[in-house]
Amino acid sequence: MTADLGNEKRALRAELRQRRRTRTTTERDTDTASLTATLQRFVQERQVRSLALYLSAPDEPDVRPFLRWAHEQGVRVLLPITREDGLLDWAVGDGATEQQGLHGMPEVVGEVLSPLALGDVDAILTPAAAVGHDGCRMGWGRGYYDKTLGSMANRPPVYAVIFDAEYLDEVPREAHDEPVDGIITPSRIITFRS
Repeated sequence: MTADLGNEKRALRAELRQRRRTRTTTERDTDTASLTATLQRFVQERQVRSLALYLSAPDEPDVRPFLRWAHEQGVRVLLPITREDGLLDWAVGDGATEQQGLHGMPEVVGEVLSPLALGDVDAILTPAAAVGHDGCRMGWGRGYYDKTLGSMANRPPVYAVIFDAEYLDEVPREAHDEPVDGIITPSRIITFRS
């Protein structure tokens, strides 16, 4: 990574993190209700029976109401568990029981499955800091999803879950950055490629 690109990413992440932290309770509640409905529509329209999701941290788009709904609908949900080697293991979960993971992020408590379990889902929904119009996903800098997605020969469709304002004209891109197939925001679903 060039120093300029690294600085550009750090500055953009700091700006996005600050924007997320200054959101009002009303904005968060409104976006959570809208995002839940949009995620439900995504699952119903695509007849998704299994998916990979994540447990949202306090500043992230809140996927927990959707996770509860998916569990009630019988959708099999795999949730990530971080590993020391930079990859992700997965566990089936409903989000009811969790613990703090390696980097302080919430993680599911359950039977740990290997990274290969990810190949059996209908869709992968990832967290992100921002996504560009070209499908470039910028994460928060640890590289877990880039490594995981980059290691998959035949991966299911990958959608980043972000707030509407985090869909940008472009984001800084490095060689290891894995693109996504689309985004899901509180107001819309956008597919970049089929």
